[in-house]
Amino acid sequence: MKKDEKYRLLTEQIKALIEGETDSVAVMANVCAAIHETMGFFWTGFYRVMDGELVLGPFQGPVACMHIPFGRGVCGSAWEQKKTLVVPDVEQFPGHIACSSLSRSEIVVPVFSQANEVIAVLDIDSKELATFDETDRQYLEGICKLIK
Repeated sequence: MKKDEKYRLLTEQIKALIEGETDSVAVMANVCAAIHETMGFFWTGFYRVMDGELVLGPFQGPVACMHIPFGRGVCGSAWEQKKTLVVPDVEQFPGHIACSSLSRSEIVVPVFSQANEVIAVLDIDSKELATFDETDRQYLEGICKLIK
């Protein structure tokens, strides 16, 4: 199945999974599990904005960094810039935080409140270089808009 077809089906599955759920942690847990299982990424998870830093939230994969400062690494930079960052080679990203030496490429998508403030970021890592592209960006941004 092509990547865009997988994402279309995944998006519909996530809509059904989270419909009516008001607990954001429960929503993030199922969203990250659905993405991880469907797409087979190395690490999939959320960092939540708490007390001026990103704090590890629901995730799938090996253990991870628990706290990330504003503006640091790919996650902190996506939060600071309020935009999705696609990094084909994490070794080339200035200030990259290596939670795992196996991570080679990454995409980080901000999750926005209704007031347009970043409340979390979706972080996905791959063991391969240049895994993520415009298709990933578009669908993952759409999925993150479903999170309230």
